[in-house]
Order: sequence, then C-alpha cells, then structure tokens
Amino acid sequence: MKKLNPGKSGLIIPSIAIGCMRIADMEEAALVSHISYCMDHGLNFFDHADIYGGGKCETIFGKAWKKAGCKREDMMFQSKCGIVPGIMYDLSAEHIFYSVDNILKRLDTDYLDVLLLHRPDALMEPEEVAKAFDWLEQSGKVRYFGVSNQRPSQIELLKKCVRQSLLVDQLQFSIPFSNMAAAGMEVNMLTDGAIDRDGGILDYCHLNDITIQAWSPFQSGLAKGIFIGDNENYPELNQALLDLSRKYQTTPTAIASAWIFRHPADIQMIAGTTKISRLDEIIRGSEIALTREEWYRLYLAAGHMLP
Repeated sequence: MKKLNPGKSGLIIPSIAIGCMRIADMEEAALVSHISYCMDHGLNFFDHADIYGGGKCETIFGKAWKKAGCKREDMMFQSKCGIVPGIMYDLSAEHIFYSVDNILKRLDTDYLDVLLLHRPDALMEPEEVAKAFDWLEQSGKVRYFGVSNQRPSQIELLKKCVRQSLLVDQLQFSIPFSNMAAAGMEVNMLTDGAIDRDGGILDYCHLNDITIQAWSPFQSGLAKGIFIGDNENYPELNQALLDLSRKYQTTPTAIASAWIFRHPADIQMIAGTTKISRLDEIIRGSEIALTREEWYRLYLAAGHMLP
C-alpha cells in the first residue's frame, strides 16, 4: 500500500485511514476483529474525534485495541477537538487542554500521534492555539498537529503564532463533491463550479505539503447520500463506475476510491466503513492507477463540466 509523508515530517502514514465515527454500536468482539484485520493489512492509522458517539467511540476503541493484542507503538491515533455540539466551536487553550486529556483517557493512551482542530472557530485567537500546541508537544501528549475543514487564510492565521507544522487538513471530497477541483478548472467562468468555496485549498495544500484527508469519500453531499449504486441522481456516474469496474475486474467502490487516490496531491482517504468487504474494496482501489482519461470520464459523469 502507498505510504504518505505529510508535511515531509518523517511521519509515515498509509494512504487509507480508518475512520472511527461509526463504531459506537459495534459489539466489542466485532471491533476487536476489525482492528486486528486493519493492522494485519497495514492500516494502522485510526481517525477519531472527541464528539464521535458522544465520546463512546473513543472509549470502546480504547478497550478494544488492547484486547486485540496490538502494541501502541505500531498504531497511530488521530483525534479532533473544538466542537461543543449544538452550542459553539471552542479553540481556546483551556478547551483544547481539557479535550486532549479526556481523549487520552478514553483511548487509554499516553499520547496522540496527531491532533486536529475540528472546525474553524470565529473567536479563535491564534496565540491561544499556539499556547496549547506548545504545551501539548512539550508534555509529550501530542506528536503532530493539523486542522480540519479550514481554508488557506485560516491556516495562515494559525501559522502567524503556531510554530509547529500543520501536517493535514481534513476535508470532504468525493467524485460528485469535488468543488475544490472544479473551481481550479472553471476559472473566470460564470458557472456553479467556478464558485470558490474554500479559498483554493486544494492547490494551497499541494503547494505547502499539507496532506488532505478526504472524509465522506462516497457521499455526494448532505442531501443526496451515497452516490454509488441505486442513487437516481447519478445514473451516468454509476454506469461509468460499472464499466471501469469490469475493466479492472473489481467493484464500483474500488473505482470510486481509485479516483481519489489518482490525484497528484497524495490524498489520504478516511475509510469510515465497519464492513471488512467494503474495506477490501477500498484497499483494491488504492492499487489501481486510473488513466487521465478515466479520471476525467468519472468527473464529467458526476455532472461536472469542462469549460
């Protein structure tokens, strides 16, 4: 499996991260087996957030990874903080300290490999974040840092005070949900795709060696759901996925995964499935190198245009 080096930091991560947002209702035995399967296949990077399952996802994972007989040094734990559900976003130093201490307790570990700021906080003071990052790094509680759902100007604001490299930006990205690619191709056009919704984050991350982590890679958006299969909104895309899956002797899910991995920005996919069969498809997708024409065929079949 392809390995990535975010921010040229020396931290080597797999191109597939295991998303843990949906594990709250898994039986412990099933979760132990899931973790063991991932580790056996080189998928040792696990993505959490303090709000997933109201904290339950981290709690049950913290028990399961030890029951799986894993060594902590062989695993990489990433978590996110900054959302107070239904109330506010909070990136104050006090809240970051509080969040990390509780994350570590739930995961039953002494440190996080990566901590992300989950959402931009309109009241964020970069000096506060810098204070938190410095203390967390010096105390050994967090090794590396990054952001989630942030645009270039927000990252630059953080960099005004934060001395640590920001290694990743976790962003929604899929074949239909790919405005950050479309805006770069529909420059100066009076089209929907030309609307810059993120400040050119795709090019910014590529230029600054920031690894994009793609969340919801099979979702078309908030309202339309998963685009693969019987989604009536995407008949042309599903036909194209089916045609290419026959060519590569695989599945549409594997092809949809390969589309993300084909981008030269070296995107890491967050695979949130709890099904081993689906995970196998994603692994297969990481091994497929789509041609340029095939990548664009899928892009156009999703409803995008070329000016």
